[in-house]
Amino acid sequence: MKDLMVQLFADYRLTIIFLHVLSAVIWVGGMIAIRFAVYQSCAMITDPKLKMERSVHTLKRLFTIVTPFAIILIVTAIIMAVGLGFRAAAMDVMGNVIDDYAMSLYNTVHIKEAIWMVMAINLGVMIYRRGQAQKALEDRNLGRAKAMLTPIAQYLVPLNIVLGVTAIFMGVVLRNAY
Repeated sequence: MKDLMVQLFADYRLTIIFLHVLSAVIWVGGMIAIRFAVYQSCAMITDPKLKMERSVHTLKRLFTIVTPFAIILIVTAIIMAVGLGFRAAAMDVMGNVIDDYAMSLYNTVHIKEAIWMVMAINLGVMIYRRGQAQKALEDRNLGRAKAMLTPIAQYLVPLNIVLGVTAIFMGVVLRNAY
């Protein structure tokens, strides 16, 4: 599997990097747009039922767009981590550190991958909560719908924005490490 990823990265380096960066831009940029533009606009709606319906619909559209890009981002991250040889530069075959600087970069790769995985789990939680809000709306339970949606806007999307911007910065650091 490792050899396949190394060869895949060698053959399609620019495409893989492009898809990785594009996916990060769409995923993080979509959340920024939702939180700072759409959320503010929906907050101006005075009818609570209409506000919930618009929010549920908007989030469904966002998640439909960003989910494939989240998957592409994680797949390309794994291919790049293996294909760029961070481990081989940092450790010998016995697992002994051979270069401290390369090891710090290798650790940075793992931290960045962990951030994207936490973001993916958080995205899954948001998708679930949005679905529960949709069901609550169908049952005419505005209180439950609001309870399901509020943490998305107040905590989950902002968390993913902070994590995403951090991961993008770490990617820039890794890109300029050598």
